[in-house]
Amino acid sequence: MNESLHAGQGNALSPNGRLQRVWRWLAILWLLVLIGLGAQQWHLWKSQSRIDTDILALLPQDAHDRLLSDVTRRIADANARQIVVLLGSADAARTKAAEQAFRRALRDSAEGKALLVDSGSIEGWFEQARAFYAPYRDRLLTSDQRQRLQAEPVDGLAASALAALYGPMGAPRLTEWRQDPLSLWPQWWQERALGSGLRVGDDGLLEAEGKHWSIVQYDTVGSAFQLDGERHIDVLLDAATAAAAKQAPGLEVLRAGVPLHAEAAAVQANREINTIGWGSLAAVLLLVWLAFRSLRPILLVAASLLIGCGVALAVTVLVFGKVHVLTLVFGASLVGVAEDYGIHWFASRQAEPADRRWRLLRHLLPGLWLALLTSALAYLALGLAPFPGLRQMALFSVVGLAAAFLTVIFWFPWLDGGEIRSTRFARWLGGTLERWPRLQGRRTVLFLGVAAVFSAVGIARLGSNDDLRSLQSSPKTLIDQQIRISQMLGMPSPAQFYLVQGDDAEQVLQREEALIERLRVLSTKKQIGGYRAISDWLPSRQRQHADAALTARVEPQVLGKVGEAVGEPLARPDYAASDLDADAFLASPAAMPFRHLWLGKVGGGLASVVMVDDLSRADALTLLEAQAQGIPGVRWVDRTADFSKLLKHYRKLMSGLLLVGIVLVFAVLYWRYRAQAWRVFAPTLVAGALTLALLGLFGQPLQLFNVLALMLLLGMGIDYGIFLIEHRGDASAWLAVCVGAASTWLSFGLLGLSATPALRAFGLTLLFGIGLVWIISPLFRPPPHDAPH
Repeated sequence: MNESLHAGQGNALSPNGRLQRVWRWLAILWLLVLIGLGAQQWHLWKSQSRIDTDILALLPQDAHDRLLSDVTRRIADANARQIVVLLGSADAARTKAAEQAFRRALRDSAEGKALLVDSGSIEGWFEQARAFYAPYRDRLLTSDQRQRLQAEPVDGLAASALAALYGPMGAPRLTEWRQDPLSLWPQWWQERALGSGLRVGDDGLLEAEGKHWSIVQYDTVGSAFQLDGERHIDVLLDAATAAAAKQAPGLEVLRAGVPLHAEAAAVQANREINTIGWGSLAAVLLLVWLAFRSLRPILLVAASLLIGCGVALAVTVLVFGKVHVLTLVFGASLVGVAEDYGIHWFASRQAEPADRRWRLLRHLLPGLWLALLTSALAYLALGLAPFPGLRQMALFSVVGLAAAFLTVIFWFPWLDGGEIRSTRFARWLGGTLERWPRLQGRRTVLFLGVAAVFSAVGIARLGSNDDLRSLQSSPKTLIDQQIRISQMLGMPSPAQFYLVQGDDAEQVLQREEALIERLRVLSTKKQIGGYRAISDWLPSRQRQHADAALTARVEPQVLGKVGEAVGEPLARPDYAASDLDADAFLASPAAMPFRHLWLGKVGGGLASVVMVDDLSRADALTLLEAQAQGIPGVRWVDRTADFSKLLKHYRKLMSGLLLVGIVLVFAVLYWRYRAQAWRVFAPTLVAGALTLALLGLFGQPLQLFNVLALMLLLGMGIDYGIFLIEHRGDASAWLAVCVGAASTWLSFGLLGLSATPALRAFGLTLLFGIGLVWIISPLFRPPPHDAPH
C-alpha cells in the first residue's frame, strides 16, 4: 500500500497531498468507530436477542388520546400469550380420547414443557365459581327474573316452587331446594352460558357444526413475540395433532391465538430477509463482476454494503433498544441503494490510472455528497409520520447509506491501488449512452404531453384503500381458523369495544348496567351476537341491594305458601350480610375468564371494557356506536376504524409533504445547476406520475406506503440525473447509473414479492418507479458541450 501512497501524487503541499493526510486520519477514525460499535453490539446481543416481531409496535400511538392507546395495549396483552386449540369429531368419546392424546403429547415433549403451559379446563373453573357465588345467590337475578318476581302473584310463584319440589321433570338444581325454591340460580347460570355463546353438552364438550369439540388452551411461557424465525410452536402442535388423530380418524383441529400469528410473521420475515437480502447482494455482486471482472471491486463493494447494514443495525438498536423484524426486511433492500457509491467509484476508475485516484476522488465528491443528501432526505421523510416502525426504517436506511458512503470515500482510495481493467460488458453498457435518444425541442414537449395524458388516464382509475385490515399478512389458513374458532366460542373482537369509565367501581358498574340494558335489546332482535361485561358477573351494589330486597320479600312468602301445602313450616336460609365486593371478586378464581374486562385504574378513575360478539351485519358498528350515546363515561371504540382513519390522514399528509419535497429538491438542484436543473428533475417527476398511472391501471389501491415509496423515488431517482449532468457524456458515469439502477431495481423488485402488504406496496411502487426513471433519465441529458452551471 505504501508504494501506492506516494506514486505520482505530488508533494505534501499539493492539493492531493493535503487530501491524503486528512483522509488518512479520517480512514483511521472510521475504522476505530466501526471497531467500537462492533464491540458494543457484541456485548449487547450476547445478553439477549434484540429482534422485535410485535406488529403493534409498528403502529402509531395516539398523541391526542394516550388513554385509548394504553387501553388497547392492555387488551392486547391480556391475550398475547394464549393459544386455543379445538379438537372436533362426530363421536364424543373419540373427541375426549383425542384430547387426552393431544395433552399427553405436549406434556411428554421436552420442548413442549419449555414453550407451553396448560391453562386448565373450564370444568374446574365452574366448581370454584359456584362455590364463590353461593353466599350471594339471593342478589344474582336476571332481568326476566326481576320482572317475574315483581309482577307474578305469590300464589303463582308458590305453585311453580311446589311443582319444582315434587315434579318428575323439575329443572336442574345447583343447590338444595329450600335455598332456591324458585330455581332462580340455574336460570342465572344458563343466561351467562348463552351470553358467552357456548353450547356445552352434558359431557362437557362444545357442540357446534354437527361435531363434538374439545377446547384445549395453553399459554406461551415467554412473550409471544420473542421468536427467532423458526416454527417451534407450529411443529409442536403438528406433532400433538398427529398423536390425537390416531385416536379419532377424521379428527378436525383448529388453532387460534396471537402467538401463532406472531410466529408466522417471524417465519415469513426470516424467509424474506434471506430472499431479499441475499438475493439483492447476489444480484449486486453479479453486476459488479460483469462490469469489472475483478475480485477487488466485488470484495470492496460487498464490504461497503455489509458495513452499511451492520452500522445501521447497531445504531438502530442503540436508539430504539431493539430492531423490528420488518425493519430488517426493509433494510435488506438497502443493498440495492447503498452500492451506488462503490459502483460509481469503480466505474470512474476504469477511465483513470491508479496514480490519479486522489484527483478522481476530488472530482467525484460533489456529486456523491449531493446524491447522499437527496437520498437521505427522502428516507428521513419516512420518519415524519408517527409510526415507530417507519421511524426505525428511516433511521436504519439513512445510517446504512451514510456508513456505506463513508466506507467508499474514506477507504476505497487507500485499498483500491491497482488498475481497473475495462471489460467488454462495461464498454458495451457505457457505449449505449451514445445510442440512447436525447430529447430536444418539440420532441421534449411531445414526450411530456404523451406522458401527461397516459398519467391522467391511469391516475383517474387510481383508488385509495386505507383499511388497516388490508395490511393483514398472516397466512389465510390461520386467519380462517381464527374466524371459525371466534364464531364457535363467541370470542369478541379485541379491536371493537365499549370503554366504560367512572370515579369508582360502583359508578363504572352502574354505567355498564345501563349499557347492557340497551345491548340486550339488540341481542334479542338478533342484530348482534352476545356481549362480554364484567357487570354480568359482578352486579353493582345498587343492583345487589335491590335484588336482595326483592328476593327477601318474595321468597319467604313463597316458602310460607308451600309450607302450608306440605304441612310443615319452611324457613328461608340466611345469606351473606355484605355485598359482593369488586376487590374480592377480582381476586377470586371465579373472575379468571373475565378479569381482562376490568382495566382498573385508568387516567384519573377506574375503567372496564364491554366486548361484543358477531359484528358481521353491515349496520352492526353503526348500531353499537349509537348505544353509547347519552350514558356518561361510556364510548364506543373501533380501533380498526381509528387506525384506518389515521392511515388515511397520514397518506394525505405525506402526499402534501411529497409536494413540498419536490419543491425543496428542485430548489437545491436549481442552486447547483441553474437553467439545467430541469434536466435532473424531470425524469423523476415523470417517472412518479407514470408509476401512479400504472398502479391505477393494474388495479392497485393507493396507500400510505405507496406515497412513502414515491418519496424514496424522489431521493433515489434524482441521483441518476445528478450523475449524468455532473459527468455528462461520460460512459463510465452511465455505466455506474446502469449497474446501480439495475441492482436497486432488483432489490426493490424482490421486496415486491414480500407477503407483507406494506412492504409489497413499497416494492411494487419502486419496481415501476426505478425502472422508469432509469429509462427516462438519459432522454433528458444535456449535450456534452454544455457547461454544468
